[in-house]
Amino acid sequence: MSKTMKRWVLGGAGRENLKLIEANIPVPGPREILVKASAASLNYRDKLLVDLGFGLPIPQTEPVTPLSDLAGTVVAAGRDVTRFVEGDRVISTFLPDWIDGNGPGTARDPNDRVLGGPMQGVLAEYVVLHEDWAVRAPSKLTDLQASTLPCAGLTAWTALVERGKLRAGQTVVVIGTGGVAISGMQIALMHGAQVIVVSGDDKKLAWAKELGAHHGINRQKEDWVEAVYRLTNDHGADHILETIGGAHLDKSLRAAAVCGRISLIGVIDGFEISGGFGAFARKRLIVEGIQVGHRRSLEDLVCAFDLSGMTPVIDAVYKMEDFANALDHLERGPFGKLVVEIG
Repeated sequence: MSKTMKRWVLGGAGRENLKLIEANIPVPGPREILVKASAASLNYRDKLLVDLGFGLPIPQTEPVTPLSDLAGTVVAAGRDVTRFVEGDRVISTFLPDWIDGNGPGTARDPNDRVLGGPMQGVLAEYVVLHEDWAVRAPSKLTDLQASTLPCAGLTAWTALVERGKLRAGQTVVVIGTGGVAISGMQIALMHGAQVIVVSGDDKKLAWAKELGAHHGINRQKEDWVEAVYRLTNDHGADHILETIGGAHLDKSLRAAAVCGRISLIGVIDGFEISGGFGAFARKRLIVEGIQVGHRRSLEDLVCAFDLSGMTPVIDAVYKMEDFANALDHLERGPFGKLVVEIG
């Protein structure tokens, strides 16, 4: 094995600070595994981190490697590793310290230990992870497909299943056709829910319906809230994956069913949210912020994909040297996920 590898690093906010460098292959310490990376998927937060810093401090003394979602194979294990052996296929966890339950963090200092900023990320040919920061990859998915699960897939699973207790026959509205939205569509279909996709692109809505979505609403052509009323006979949505944020929350509040659930996920329209109190109170809604999810839920999600036979939706695959082009595609808006093939 070579002693060096390729690794993307970000020295500060802005594309001009993003570089592909040659670095030494790391050596795993006690309870650490060395993973030969095969694939890493992109999330919208990665674009925010690269272009704007995402409000996170990027150490000037040690540039950060971007991306959090890795799939690969264990090629070495440090002392006292018990969860994996060489040859195991693994995927990374997004929030390394969150194994189960409520997780770490306080009111003053919520948990922000996240791979790919501020912690070192995974867009490198070899990555060292603590053994607690990985789970076994789905046996029926390729590494490209498996790399889509740690953030987008788990976010949708946490919102709908872990927290939302989704039941067959309920109505799920997903906003948009990006990674979380399409993952949410697939997870809802796994559970026998009725799925309504909201998008401004007729072509993407047609793709979603080909994949099993029951209804598509073009928000550019009609009021999507009124369309949800019409399609549900005024019942509304039992679950809404709110991926826009900002003042768009008000639309979700109006579209939600009595005692419905809105999962706050995206910040496309900003970090400050707003909406009418009337619908929130009179419909007795649950509005919950979703911070991806814990390791045990990721293991559940892996099982769900292996048992269901579904495969994650990948819009495009980029070579490692084309990472900047992948970020451009992310800005344009993919259908499903974008993945970087490594090695």
